[in-house]
Amino acid sequence: MIAPDRRGFARGVFSRGFDDVLNKIFAWWNGATIGTLFTIAKRGRFVGTDEFGNKYYEAKDHSSYDGRKRRWVVYEGYADATKVSPDWHGWLRYTFDLPPTEAPLLRRPWEKDHLPNLTGTPMAWRPQGSLAAEAKRPAATGDYQAWTPE
Repeated sequence: MIAPDRRGFARGVFSRGFDDVLNKIFAWWNGATIGTLFTIAKRGRFVGTDEFGNKYYEAKDHSSYDGRKRRWVVYEGYADATKVSPDWHGWLRYTFDLPPTEAPLLRRPWEKDHLPNLTGTPMAWRPQGSLAAEAKRPAATGDYQAWTPE
């Protein structure tokens, strides 16, 4: 027997496939939609992939943006602009002519690796004393004098 899902519909192979098709049609925030995939197949040229799995494309023609080829990214998973690393960001915004696959940025030894915005995730930074932090707030040092109205 196939167990019903939270909406009461039976979950089988067909319904999972149907949900995938609906997600491709309507869920633009979680990967590319069918329209985007069609546009990529018709007008795009694959340029490369970054360390987060995002795929980068460039238009085959010079039809838009003042004679420049249009460039775009298809996010892996949830669409979040902070997942684009600085080198790919520079290529997307026409700061660099060549993509990082052909001309990678020079990395300095003191530079840290790019991280997406982790706010709202379990990996977010929580300072000491924060309600979300596990550590206890440090005790007052006695150098504070409370204001009292006169």
